[in-house]
Formats: sequence, C-alpha cells, structure tokens
Amino acid sequence: MIAVGSTVWADKETNPPQTPQAEEQKMTLPLQELRAFVEVYERVYHDYVDQVDDKKLLEGAISGMLSSLDPHSAYLPPTDFKEMEEHTRGEFGGLGMEVGMEDGFVKVISPIDDTPAQKAGIKAGDLIIKLGNEPVKGKTLSEAVKIMRGKPGTKITLTVVREGEDGPLKIDLTRAVIKVKSVKQRLLPDGVGYVRISQFQIRTGQDLQNALTTLEKENGVPLNGLVLDLRNNPGGVLNAAVQVSDAFLNDGLIVYTEGRIKNSKMRFEAEEGDLMNGKPIVVLINEGSASASEIVSGALQDQKRAIIVGRTSFGKGSVQTLLQLNNGAAIKVTTARYYTPSGRSIQAEGIEPDVKIDLVKVEKVKPSELGNIKEKDLSGHLENGEAHADKTSDKDKADKDVKQLLDKDYELNEALRIAKTMILAQKMQAK
Repeated sequence: MIAVGSTVWADKETNPPQTPQAEEQKMTLPLQELRAFVEVYERVYHDYVDQVDDKKLLEGAISGMLSSLDPHSAYLPPTDFKEMEEHTRGEFGGLGMEVGMEDGFVKVISPIDDTPAQKAGIKAGDLIIKLGNEPVKGKTLSEAVKIMRGKPGTKITLTVVREGEDGPLKIDLTRAVIKVKSVKQRLLPDGVGYVRISQFQIRTGQDLQNALTTLEKENGVPLNGLVLDLRNNPGGVLNAAVQVSDAFLNDGLIVYTEGRIKNSKMRFEAEEGDLMNGKPIVVLINEGSASASEIVSGALQDQKRAIIVGRTSFGKGSVQTLLQLNNGAAIKVTTARYYTPSGRSIQAEGIEPDVKIDLVKVEKVKPSELGNIKEKDLSGHLENGEAHADKTSDKDKADKDVKQLLDKDYELNEALRIAKTMILAQKMQAK
C-alpha cells in the first residue's frame, strides 16, 4: 500500500485491505470453476507448443481476471508498479499519454502537454493498433505500455486508427524523459487570468495557488476573472482535484464516492476561502478531460461557481484502489463510482458543458484579403505626429505572444470572450 500524507488517488487510489468487510461477506470458493482453471493450467503447461514459465502463466491468469472487469482494473508487476509511482510524482520515461484498453486495442485518453505524444499530434480517442511491428491485439495494457516506454532518444512508430480518417495513420515518436509541469499560467487581456492544468499531481493544489498569486502580481491588481483550462487532462490524484475545486468555493459538497466496501464511501466538503473572491470563472473541457478533471468541472458546475464550456468530457466516473501485494506487485481495481454534488454519476456519461464549442478549424483572414483600404494605405498620407519607440517593450512582446495564442486557439478565444461577458454582467449588477 502507498500512503502519501492524506492523499487519496483518483486513478491510482490507496486504501488498506477491508478485513471487516471480508468477515461480513464470507467468500465461498467456486470449486467447479477452480477445477476447470487447474485443468486448463495443466493442459497449457504440458501441451503448449513451447515450454511456458509457471510465473508467466499465473501472472497472465491474474492479469486476465482483472482486465476482464473493466478498462481500468489491472495487474501491475513490480516494475510497472514502480513506474506508476514515478508517473504520479510527475517524472517518468516514455511517450507521454494516458491510455486505456478498448476492444483489445490501446485507446488514448489524453496526450500530456509538452511530451512526444502531444508534439507528434496524437489525439484523445486515437486507437493504437500496432506498436512498431507488433500488433496490440492480444496484449494486456501493461504489456503495451512496457513496449511504449524505453530509453530516452529511441524511436517507435505507432499505427493508429482515428475517427474521420480513411485509413490507419503511422506516427513516428521519439521517447523522452517526461517531466510534467502540471500547472501553467498566463495573463490574458482585460485582467483575465489563464491557468492550464495538464494533470492532477500531488502538488497541483499548491501550484494553482502559486499561479494565481503570480498572475495577480503581474496584473498589479486582483484578477477580473479566470479561464481554467482542463482540456485533455486525463486526471490523476483525487485529493488534488478536491483542493483545486475547494480553491474556488467557500462551502458545499465537492464530490462523494459510493462502493461496496466501507472505505470506498467518502465525502469531500469545501472550506471557506474562494481565491477568486467570487469573480467569474470559465472552465474549458473536451473529450480528453477525464476523471479528476470531471470532478472539478462537475463540482464547479453544480455549485454554480463556474461556466463550463467546450465539449462533453470523457466520462470516467470510477475510482481505482491501488493495493500492493506481498511480491512487490500491485493490483489496481475499481472500487467505487464518484458523484457530483447534485448526485450525478459521470461514468460513461461525462460532463455536459453549459456552452458547447464545436471542434472547428478557424483560419484568420489577412487584412489584404478583405480589400479594405485605410488612411495609412493612401499615397502621401500625413504621419501620426507622435514619436514611436524603436524598441519593443517586454509587455509588448508578451501581448503579442498572447494575441498569437488566441489566434491559434479558437476554444480559448471563445472562453475569454465568455469570461469578459460575465465580468461585464457582474459589474453592471454591482451598480
């Protein structure tokens, strides 16, 4: 069992074995099925074309038992268990994407920001059918992940099936040491802050507070509003999702979980201290926003603290408990479903945005293509008469960077527009 302070994990959760429950629910062994298992084991051991190691057969049986339950339950051999711990700390080797299994193939839940997967154009929803020359079909998720991981600098070609494409795509990636910075911030026009959370790690709650403090210093006065970007955020530490939600609430329920065992029933309440002091918040989500991202967006939506914009989220409303075994391995098993404050289960449904932003490709029209002529275009026009500085200030450069960002990111541009509208409405109500 892993214990990290009071942290409870959303995708990698930790709880002790439930011995009281084991006493209440007396387990009876299905003797006929166990005899069938032993018979199959003996047949494979003696009749399979190659000699198979006992350990491999038994680990395969355990892995098959768990993977048959749902896409998120799995057996983690000691090496994979150690890698999962590294992933949660925010530094690990590989391609940089959160994945699951669907119909025997690896499905991309979300690429992680600033990683080989994201830079190569891997998208949420992609189905990986081949890893190099090896077909994915027939492999467990752990086996597939092990192939994708490797020495930094080495290359691998993924063959993916993507909705809307005529045939499979071959995408070349170079493995790297993945160092995930979970929180980034930027100041947008009109005193609106922008905070991007790429995944929920142990320090994400504190990093969010630091990001808001930095933005306020940069703005010189308290922020007028905030855009919280959770697009393609695959989830992570449940406690971090609770802390992020709590940062914008003064009271009320954030999330609760329900399951068969006693320790799977939890409730998380907000405490006094809205860091934005009631200022407007817009939360950006999409089909790659999963798990802990859905906890935050669901809590802020139900508590009417934020407007959720974008597209319907992934729909992972289940909690996994990570239990270490005596041999150094672990099992990740689904133990509960989580619910938003109003009692909604997100499982297989997702969070519906308040304002939908379709996935579109927007291209900016150049002024020359509009055919408009301005005074400065006329021959012999008068100069402005004011002196212009030759050097561009740091602020001008920052403003230019933000403008380029907004020109490229239509969804963020729309979120900013909605935030500005909310700020104006709030100011008018205050008069």
